[in-house]
Amino acid sequence: MASATKAKKVPGKVDVVIVGGGVIGCAIAYHLTKIGITNVVLLERKKLTSGTTWHAAGLIGQLRDSQNMTRLAKYTAELYLGLEAETDQAIGYKVNGSLSLATSDGRMEDLVRRADMARVFGLHVDVLGPDGCKDHYPLITTKGLKGGIFVPSDGQADPVGITQAMAKGARMGGAKIFEDTLVTEISVEDGKAVGVVSGGGEVRAKHVVLACGMWTRTLAATAGVNVPLHACEHFYIVTEPFEGVTPDLPVLRDYDSWSYFKEDAGKILLGAFEPVAKPWGMEGIPEDFSFDQLPDDFEHFEPVLIKAIERMPALEHAGIQTFFCGPESFTPDDRYHLGPAPEVGNLFVAAGLNSIGIQSAAGIGKMLADWIHDGYPPMDLNSVDIRRNMPFHSNGRFLHDRVKETLGLLYAVRWPYYQYTTSRGVRRTPLHEKHVTQGACFGEVGGWERPNWYSSDGSVPTYEYSFTRQNWFEFSANEHMAVREKVGLMDMTSFAKYRVQGSDAESVLNKICANNVAVESGRIVYSQWLNDKGGIEADLTVTRLAPDDYLVVTSATSQTRDLHWLSNHIADDDRVVLTDVTSAYAVLAIMGPKARDFLQPLTSDNLSNDTFPFGTSREIEIGYAHARASRITYVGELGWELYIPTEYAAGIYEFLVENTTGGFPTHVGMHAVNSLRMEKAYRHWGHDISDEETPLEAGLGFSIAWDKPGGFIGREALLRQREKGLQKRLVQFKINDPEPIIYHNEPIYRDGTITGYVTSGVYGHALGGAVGLGYVSNADGVSNDFVHDGHFEIEVAGKKYNADASLRPLYDPDNERVRC
Repeated sequence: MASATKAKKVPGKVDVVIVGGGVIGCAIAYHLTKIGITNVVLLERKKLTSGTTWHAAGLIGQLRDSQNMTRLAKYTAELYLGLEAETDQAIGYKVNGSLSLATSDGRMEDLVRRADMARVFGLHVDVLGPDGCKDHYPLITTKGLKGGIFVPSDGQADPVGITQAMAKGARMGGAKIFEDTLVTEISVEDGKAVGVVSGGGEVRAKHVVLACGMWTRTLAATAGVNVPLHACEHFYIVTEPFEGVTPDLPVLRDYDSWSYFKEDAGKILLGAFEPVAKPWGMEGIPEDFSFDQLPDDFEHFEPVLIKAIERMPALEHAGIQTFFCGPESFTPDDRYHLGPAPEVGNLFVAAGLNSIGIQSAAGIGKMLADWIHDGYPPMDLNSVDIRRNMPFHSNGRFLHDRVKETLGLLYAVRWPYYQYTTSRGVRRTPLHEKHVTQGACFGEVGGWERPNWYSSDGSVPTYEYSFTRQNWFEFSANEHMAVREKVGLMDMTSFAKYRVQGSDAESVLNKICANNVAVESGRIVYSQWLNDKGGIEADLTVTRLAPDDYLVVTSATSQTRDLHWLSNHIADDDRVVLTDVTSAYAVLAIMGPKARDFLQPLTSDNLSNDTFPFGTSREIEIGYAHARASRITYVGELGWELYIPTEYAAGIYEFLVENTTGGFPTHVGMHAVNSLRMEKAYRHWGHDISDEETPLEAGLGFSIAWDKPGGFIGREALLRQREKGLQKRLVQFKINDPEPIIYHNEPIYRDGTITGYVTSGVYGHALGGAVGLGYVSNADGVSNDFVHDGHFEIEVAGKKYNADASLRPLYDPDNERVRC
């Protein structure tokens, strides 16, 4: 359907074509020209900013939920400081700070922990009491306040001005921008995007970028690309001017009242992220939608206004000048989508900003521009990588129901182990109902319903959230110790699994894997996949089933991403067939020092250490069926993973349970699996290792086959790093005080100076205290002496605790229990 205004003729061939003229698309164009990619075209269906950008609140906040997301927002705020002078385009940016309030102990701890994290990279954050909050914002009452945090370098800006400035900067760099130019088709040839078709003609391009906001899902789907997002109604009001509203007031966020406040020319803009949102556009977005508002719904907004008046009493007598409702797009997990689409080559996505587009736009623009230029991201962007998604994430009903929750979660307390309450039950293991009868409390990862813990006393298996010991703590402790002392049973079906088959399977995998997979059939190889910089792209096992047949096993969250990486490294002339067989196999893990004692009577196959050593995988008889038994572990104990064809899973499970003796094996959930792996210092990709870290920095040098024939991707980078020495290393910590619990992002101090942060943490029940992994950095190198001779502390909610540090696992450092 053609645009209402006749489109101008567009260039026939460019380097990059960007679809979408909001703040994100313009920021990408701007940054592409900054790195020398000037043959850029941006196509906007209507006018710049006409989708969502024009009605954004313009809040510039830097403190996010992770290190890299905060770094990205910090870069954005810093770039805006000079953008107006560079482009001579007003952006209305003022650095008036931001104040976030807490009215509960949980919220206050959440804010303090975020303030701790900010210190790691030099973002100044003040932790305040109630009176300190009022000093910054005299209009509020301190009733019910626990305190808050103040970020002096935050601020506010004009979203339209920022977008126009980015657009002007892009034009100054050589980019061309076309408004009133509707893109109707993504041109795909041989599995790669080669351009777009628009009202102004076809544009051929080396790279295509979709940055078209809430339209992205529909346009991407025409090329078979999965971009899960759904629009929701977003509400705010603007008051008449009233006394006390001064230009120096900071941005105010009253999270527990779901509201934010921004000074606007002597008035107050009051917006909301209410707990239950209103999805919009389920039936499609009207073609002529541009600078449009949605119908008012004061009844929906009224609870927010009531709470806002309680916090700012002067609002009660202020007139309302504007009541606004407009759509914004949200994703299923409140993290935006960035990076290369796994389904189509040369196609990049930047969409689903969840109301944080203005405060992250410059960072997103820089990240994606560098990604296009270099072929890899400039930092670990796993949390927002579009390849984290599964096809079901774009199901319309799933999105409609989930975004009702995710909009509200923007202002919810970031509880550890929070579980979504909407759009659940998408993927279930064959043993799901068996776990229900055992008292399982389920968590969701990648759509999989997985037992996180089991209620063993008949109580209702549900979460009661806190930052201290949650209600499942003792249940999980018992499961943990059952694995350490006897034997546990775990459902690991959610592993992603691929078969790599064909006469070139060995050579293909050996090029990708840092370790050597040229082993005899029936052997398991632990390996990483690296990029050209030596960064870890994947962490997994490869089992040789036959001379021309391998089984690759990785984590549930990496299913799409790792499959994309693997398929991209299989050449057209490689004699290899790659198949995702995740759904074909259930996996039951039997782990613990008594695992052999339990399993041996149940099979005729010899499970002795001599006959079935660590790293061995073979078919065994069990129950009335066969299963592949792989002697491997992620919990640091003797054990086997049983890979069972799905239709046999229930029968084998029942056989195992029927032969339980003395109450063992104990059913063990994923929380205990996590605490067990942390005690053993086993790494987790996406937390402890990523494409930013190398195996040498991560302490995984033992898994590198330096001299295997043909080498491997990333080898040269690792050789250079080995020669130069390591300036950061992953270290295991144990807090000496048995009370605190760590999760991630807690600052690590060495001799009083911040030297790193915790990448993942949990309570180690066998070690008797909180344990964590974290990188320690030092410009002069991180040696054994540097770690062992330093005095280490970890800061938890504003308090420092002494911690032991070790480069070796604190639990069973010599692997005696694993290899017995």
